[in-house]
Amino acid sequence: MASEAKVGVRRYENYINGEFCASASGKYFPVIDPSTEEIIAEVPEAGEADVNRAVAAARAAFDSGAWPQTTAQERGRILFRLAERIRKEAASLAELEARNSGKPIVEAEYDIADCATCFEYYGGLATKVLGFVNPVPDNAISLSLKEPIGVAAQIIPWNYPLLMAAWKLAPAIAAGCTCVLKPAEQTPLTALVFAGFLAEAGLPPGVVNIVTGFGETAGAPLVRHPDVNKIAFTGSASVGKQIVKMAADTVKRVTLELGGKSPNIFFADADFEAAIDGALFGVFINQGEVCSAGSRILVEQSIYSKFVEAMAAKAKTIRLGAPLDRETKMGPLVSRDQYERVNSYVALGKTEAKIAAGGERPAKFAKGFYVAPTVFYDVDNSARIAQEEIFGPVAAVIPFANEADAIKIANATPYGLAAAVWSRDIFKAFRVVKALRAGIVWVNHMQPTYVEAPWGGYKQSGFGRELGPFGIDEYLETKQVHINLNEQPIGWY
Repeated sequence: MASEAKVGVRRYENYINGEFCASASGKYFPVIDPSTEEIIAEVPEAGEADVNRAVAAARAAFDSGAWPQTTAQERGRILFRLAERIRKEAASLAELEARNSGKPIVEAEYDIADCATCFEYYGGLATKVLGFVNPVPDNAISLSLKEPIGVAAQIIPWNYPLLMAAWKLAPAIAAGCTCVLKPAEQTPLTALVFAGFLAEAGLPPGVVNIVTGFGETAGAPLVRHPDVNKIAFTGSASVGKQIVKMAADTVKRVTLELGGKSPNIFFADADFEAAIDGALFGVFINQGEVCSAGSRILVEQSIYSKFVEAMAAKAKTIRLGAPLDRETKMGPLVSRDQYERVNSYVALGKTEAKIAAGGERPAKFAKGFYVAPTVFYDVDNSARIAQEEIFGPVAAVIPFANEADAIKIANATPYGLAAAVWSRDIFKAFRVVKALRAGIVWVNHMQPTYVEAPWGGYKQSGFGRELGPFGIDEYLETKQVHINLNEQPIGWY
């Protein structure tokens, strides 16, 4: 799984056809600890040859060998064993994830626990894939059968590295598919450690393959490959649009979970203290590197000034620190590129709105990609900081006049992933829920996510759903079977 590259730096390998292996080119690239900017590992720079090898292994495993004969019961047991191993290795996985991604260790521990829960859920669901008997007007039996779609290419982001892998691998395995997973180049380490659990859990060679590399040289060949039947992608809207275009040539099934600019809507009758906490949590959890981040904070005018003041005061107390410090509430951003991107939006925000908190590099950090929790207010919804996904700890607070105004502002975005509504008036809350064009809507909360419930968006936030029974459906084909019960000839001629 890993070898020594140089002192203090581990060298990891791709996982293809049940074996760890170097890339065809022999090239490696560094993985950075974003809190220290130091190299902590090297991973293979996979290219088209490696992708071809991984897809060939997945194709062979799907078409022949042990996997097509593996029962749903055994697939479920494999997933349960993987969950058990994740729980056993939870401490080391969480530490590695925190070091690699920059997220606080406490959040990383929750994420790893969720990974195990995801594998357990789909372990149970593997035996619950049901077909139908269709009531046709004939002396016949008509069946609808569910079958695995084939080889799935899965491309995941860097904000929840192992959890995003679990969201894709678990339902695919439960359905009977085979997979080629490409982790984000910034955060590949926990996925490669996880690869070491697969054979021990009973997964035949080739069922899951993991290659590390860059989008242009590894992701694009994977999307274009004619032997890949389905693409599952989580990431930016711009890359998602490219994937749809590339996948069209071979008419692949595609599911996309893309960006968001989620409205977090606060009415005057909401519990004020809970609302302030909800606003902060909704946008600053995981350093704001969350697709569903409530980065547009809509506040009713009668409480607007008080809300901005309270939110800014609490934002200034959020503890930034090293990812492995258990008191840390926000760590560094994942990479220098992301750090520079977020800071460019902070600079832009200073020209578009007023600033109540943050806006400067935290003085106590000489190294690391740290950005202070930043609150802009008096933001016009047409401003770029209100319309474009920043993917960092930057909030845009926008006033609204009434319920109709809140709905209008909330829906005035190209995205539609998530939203939240805060009010003690359940009738008003449900009216707003029904009016919002978003795939996930929370009431008096923001960001709770459960494997049992569907996840995905409207509009340019993508299509298809992950999690729940919807997640396994995305890896299944539907086959109609007609059984004629008439013993007489058809009588056509």
